[in-house]
Amino acid sequence: MLEPEQIVRLEQDAVVLLDQRLLPGEVVEVRCGTPVEVATAIRTMVVRGAPAIGVAAAYGLALAAVRGDDLGAADAVLRASRPTAVNLAWALDEMASDPSPEHARAIHAAEVERCRQMAAHTADLLSPGTRALTHCNAGGLATGGYGSAVGALLTAFERGLLAHVWVDETRPLLQGARLTAWELETAAIPHAVIADAAAGSLMAAGEIDCVITGADRIAANGDAANKIGTYSLAVLARHHDLPLYVVAPSTTLDLGTPSGGSIPIEDRDPAEVTARFAARNPAFDVTPAALISAIVTERGVHRAPYAESLSGAVAA
Repeated sequence: MLEPEQIVRLEQDAVVLLDQRLLPGEVVEVRCGTPVEVATAIRTMVVRGAPAIGVAAAYGLALAAVRGDDLGAADAVLRASRPTAVNLAWALDEMASDPSPEHARAIHAAEVERCRQMAAHTADLLSPGTRALTHCNAGGLATGGYGSAVGALLTAFERGLLAHVWVDETRPLLQGARLTAWELETAAIPHAVIADAAAGSLMAAGEIDCVITGADRIAANGDAANKIGTYSLAVLARHHDLPLYVVAPSTTLDLGTPSGGSIPIEDRDPAEVTARFAARNPAFDVTPAALISAIVTERGVHRAPYAESLSGAVAA
């Protein structure tokens, strides 16, 4: 398992990021010497995953403070780097009153601890021999350490509850096939990568017991934005009477957004899908709360009605 500082860290003159675009083939670090370079790294997915983006942004603002840069300008460029993940804005808001390196590192450490706590809560929901399906990457790479959904799988495996993980490849950037599979391999957890379109047939064959995903933003009513394809999995899981668990830190909750219809959805470069034909490339979709069996944060397991159960779970 990667240490948090191997994923993202602040040095004296730079924010250093593990380049997730090159994994698992190459392990390369990217040094960002300015807040603009940090924002570019976030936008181009050198670092991705809602909590990890927030941590990187916090380090970017701390770097601006160390450099004596205009903090308002640094905040603006970092805040605009990716629109869907609410953790980015939350981290910058937290840093506003104290943009010190020490504060940024405390935010990072707190996110990792949240992951460990929510992983334990999620593992409590699983039975011995569980065969789980996960989508995209919600491991240590996405959270700055340990992981949300993948952290839950790790904890369940350590408890002897998890038998196997099915890993959606997660097109078009293959975060599942490249990143989640790599993290599971590192942890020696039995797994297999499947094409995104194979999930329904495996459910129908009785080879999946539950679906566990992360989230990039969760609205007040429990609607959850996550990597494109999550909504399809939720519909399939409901049809096959399988639970879908969304595992995310309280920093991913956005109680100021009433429902998923108000969550901004990032459209990325169509060239990620095809270099020749016209394409549409939404990075996320929204899973309605009615299709989610439980939302798990570090505060515990939250069930419908989510407007009530999530109201006391926001990060302090």
